[in-house]
Amino acid sequence: MTAALPLFGHSEAELAFASAAASGRMHHAWMIEGPSGIGKSRFALRCAAWLLGARGPAEAPFDAGSNDPVMSRCLSGGHPDLRILTREQNDKGKLKQDISIEQIRAFNEFFTYRPALGGWRVGIVDSLDELNRNSSNAILKTLEEPPSAAIMFLINHGSKPVLPTIRSRCRTLRLHPLTKQEMAAALQLLEFHGEPTEFPHGRPGLAVERSSETCRIATNAARTLMKSMPRPNDAIVTRAIQAAGADGSSFAAFRDEVLSALAHSAIDAPQRARVWLNAVKLIGETDELNMDPEQAAAKLISGLVSAPGRS
Repeated sequence: MTAALPLFGHSEAELAFASAAASGRMHHAWMIEGPSGIGKSRFALRCAAWLLGARGPAEAPFDAGSNDPVMSRCLSGGHPDLRILTREQNDKGKLKQDISIEQIRAFNEFFTYRPALGGWRVGIVDSLDELNRNSSNAILKTLEEPPSAAIMFLINHGSKPVLPTIRSRCRTLRLHPLTKQEMAAALQLLEFHGEPTEFPHGRPGLAVERSSETCRIATNAARTLMKSMPRPNDAIVTRAIQAAGADGSSFAAFRDEVLSALAHSAIDAPQRARVWLNAVKLIGETDELNMDPEQAAAKLISGLVSAPGRS
């Protein structure tokens, strides 16, 4: 039987979760954390489906097939006892900057009802990184007063600090980047045709995302910008802002390329570490101010051009 949601790596984390369930002392909230692109969302959905009754073979119980009725309903979004919370689209069809407090309130209300099919009510927040301050505070209501037969999975990419009041109420499962062999198997399954050596090792989801045309353009724009420092011309700056501002993934690709270049330059010239620190601070400010990708790119580039110690 072929698994509907195959997962490479993370077998120890699945074993830890299964052991907790078997002990009869299941924690009500699980923080699944680790770098983006390693399979955290898929891990959480596999665990959710398993809790709700999906079953694979005895040697791989989380590997339920697509013909499993519970797994089928989980994948289609039709299971009444499962809610998956992600960013919604705005009126223009673009993803909003964050998960709103209205979404969290509806998510909290979901947990006030008894399971429709018996067993568990399961919710997945994908991800904590995309909660704003108000929605972060709102989710504490369910974390602090968990109803019976309720489980929450909170996915954390680690791009911003998690409120201590949230972290203290969760059991944490840390997932790690895949091995070289696991990475190759995952990319083969995803029918990835790019060159995996161009991307961060062990993160197949990120490799696929960064292989998009807009991300490639943003990465190349970042390389051109950094080579032109400390005095890039207006055309280079304009192209960089446009490329990085295409969407959130493009800005992330641009941001990571810039930080990587700054980190490498600091190896030969330690005084340039201040430029890297300033860039990290600027990126943090763009998150706090909820800037759109183009605004964030303009702020980052402006900071780089004016940063002392850049030359």
